Order: sequence, then structure tokens, then C-alpha cells
Amino acid sequence: MDLGISGKWAIVCAASKGLGRGCAAALAGEGVNLVINARGAEALAATAAELRSAHGGEVIEVAGDITTDTVRRAVVEAAPQVDILVTNAGGPPPGMWSDWSRDDFITAMDANMLTPIALMQAVLPGMIERGWGRVVNITSGSVKAPIPQLGLSNTARTGLTGFVAGTARQVAEKGVVINNLLPGIHATDRANSLDGPVAEQKGISIDEARVLRQATIPARRYGSPEEFGATCAFLCSQHSGFMIGQNVLLDGGAINATI
Repeated sequence: MDLGISGKWAIVCAASKGLGRGCAAALAGEGVNLVINARGAEALAATAAELRSAHGGEVIEVAGDITTDTVRRAVVEAAPQVDILVTNAGGPPPGMWSDWSRDDFITAMDANMLTPIALMQAVLPGMIERGWGRVVNITSGSVKAPIPQLGLSNTARTGLTGFVAGTARQVAEKGVVINNLLPGIHATDRANSLDGPVAEQKGISIDEARVLRQATIPARRYGSPEEFGATCAFLCSQHSGFMIGQNVLLDGGAINATI
């Protein structure tokens, strides 16, 4: 299937590894030019070089903390125009409800709610003016079914979901499509950070902890960054124009819900 986005420009956040990198690679494979961002300059530069070599498109890397105004501005200004925006950020640390202070919640909301909102506010006017745009926010399956130990993520990402629900319907008539992509467990560093404490608590290896978690997923495996990226690329394509404000779950069936 031709996704019809060759030659477009995309911003992809947290793109040096994991799900963000999977999305960047899938878009590059469709002929999309990229501005990629992550905190680590070395890993980001390596990813950019690999994407250029593999796909031949233009890849601009802007290293830095996307939660800061300066880096957000640099990322947005690096592209001639922004046709596609993929927001993404690492999830807050797990814990118990009694562990978190006000500052912890502010930090989580800054990364996982306020920064995506600020990026959308920066690029939506141009998309509206040109009559075409795609935004995909990488959130979490926790907005469908809260994960008790991920209360910070539950809170911040659900707030973003509420913002998108209204905004997506306000800009749809202008040809701008906003959706959220909700990952379950994928084979990334984030999965390791969640499996590690389980392994320690149960006195087992991290591989054994992974087997236990996989047994709770109907697909009986973790997702891959590549298949996640492919789904993201479709949501960024010409074919997603009638999908407005949706929360697309990609979790191997782990969340047991009818709707």
C-alpha cells in the first residue's frame, strides 16, 4: 500500500531508540523527511546516520530536552514545514500512590501532557493553513485501563487524551487528523524497567519475569518497535483522514475490553 506521504516532513520525538525509533524508521521507509529528537546526542546521531543510510531521505537531528521551550522551538524550526508530528516521551517511574509528591506529578505532566500539547500548538496553525496534517501522540494502554503502579503515567497521559479528544474535532475540517497510539508492552528499554523490579521482588531472572508477563498477553509475546512503527506510519498516511480523535490500542489483546 502506498501511504501517500513521500516527501512530507515529520517531527518524531524520543526517536533514538524504542518505539520512537520504530516510528521514525517506518516513516523514513515511506519517503518522509525527518526531524528527530532525543536527549542523548550520541545515540541520536547514530540513529540519524542509520536512517539516512537505510532510506536515503533527509534526517535532521536536534538533541536536547523536548520539555524545554528552547529545544521545542529548535525542533519545530528545523523543518521547512511540519506535515507530521509524532509526540513521544519516556514514561514516569513506577511506584505507589503514597510515593509521589506534587513535584513528581508536575514532572510527569510536563513530559507526557504539557509538552505534546505545546508541540501541537506550535505546528497546528501551519497544518491548518496548508489544509493537511497528521499528529500521532504515543500515549499508553493505561488510558484505557489504569495500571496501578503507573499512577503518574495514568494521570498525565489521560490528561493529554482529554485535550486531544476536543482538539481533534476542532481541526478535522481543515484536513488535520489527530489520533493517539496506545502501546502495551513492547520489547524496549521501558519493558526492561518494568520487568526488572518484578524479577527482583520474586527472586527470578528478568527473562523469567518476561515469560510471566507474556503469559498475561493473549498474543503471548511482546510487541516489536517495527510493527508499532508501521501502525504509526498508517495513522500518518493519506488513508487515515476519517480517523479523528481515536485511541488506537496496540497491546496484543492484553486489555480485556469490548470497547
